Amino acid sequence: MTAVDLHVHSTASDGEATPADVVRHAEALGLSAIALTDHDTLAGAAELAGSETALRVVPGCEFSVAAPWGEMHLLGYFLPVDDADLSAFLADQRKRRESRGQEIVERLKRLGVSISYEDVQAVAQGSALGRPHVARALVARRCVVDVGMAFDRYLGPGRAAFVPKVLPPVSDVIALVRQSGGVTAAAHLKDRGNADTLRMLAVAGMDAVEVLHPSHDARTRKRILGAANAAGLLPTGGSDWHGDTPSRDVRGALGAMAVPATWLAALEDLHASRVSARVAV
Repeated sequence: MTAVDLHVHSTASDGEATPADVVRHAEALGLSAIALTDHDTLAGAAELAGSETALRVVPGCEFSVAAPWGEMHLLGYFLPVDDADLSAFLADQRKRRESRGQEIVERLKRLGVSISYEDVQAVAQGSALGRPHVARALVARRCVVDVGMAFDRYLGPGRAAFVPKVLPPVSDVIALVRQSGGVTAAAHLKDRGNADTLRMLAVAGMDAVEVLHPSHDARTRKRILGAANAAGLLPTGGSDWHGDTPSRDVRGALGAMAVPATWLAALEDLHASRVSARVAV
C-alpha cells in the first residue's frame, strides 16, 4: 500500500531538515506524498514549488488556534503560497511569535539566565520562531544540558519563563483557509478527540481530523475515526516529524504512521470541489 505523511516540519519553522532535505528523505523512504506543515509559514512550501521531484508535496501549514479548552493545532492543506489574505495573516502570526520569544528571553534574563534574543535569532535563522529555538539557544549557551531540560526548567507551561500565545479563534482560521480553497484538519486531539468535540468542530466548518498520530494509541485512533465518521469529517494523519533528534513531544519517524494514500485523495477531492466552486462564482 502506498503511504503518505501529512504532517511534516522543516527548518522553515522548528524542524531540523531543510525543505529540500525533507523531500530527499521522504523519497528515500518510498513515500508517494508529504504535506509540509510548518508552523505559521508557507516559506518551505514556496521554496519547493516548481522543484523537479517524483514526490508529491502538498503545501500546508500548522496553525495554533483557540479552542474551548485552550490551545488547539489546526492543519491547513492545499494552501496557495501567494494568497494575499493568508500571507498577511501568517506574517502577523510570525510577528506575534517574535514578540513572544522576546518576552521569554526577558523572563529568562530576570531569572539570571545568560541568554540574549540575538542568541535565539541565530538559532532560528529567520524561520518562524518558537520555543524550540529558545531551547536550542539555551543548549548552545550551555545553560541546560538538552532541550528537554530547557522545557522542564524554563519553557514548559507553568514554568517561570513560559509565555502563553495570543490565539486566533478556530472559526477565523477555518474561514481563512476555506476562503483560499484549502482544507482544514484538527491535529493530534488525543483524549479530546471525542464525539462531542468532533461534532463541535464540524459545525465550526472543520473538514477533517488527524486520526493517525504518534501520540494516538490504537484505542484512541479507533475512537477518533468512529467519531469522525459520525461527524462527517475526513480522516488524515502524519508523523509530526521535526527531525531525528529525540524530543520531549510524542513524534514519529518520517512516514512511520503509514497513512494510506486514499486519505490524501479524499482530501484532494474536497479541495478540488472547493476550488471549482470558487471559479464558478
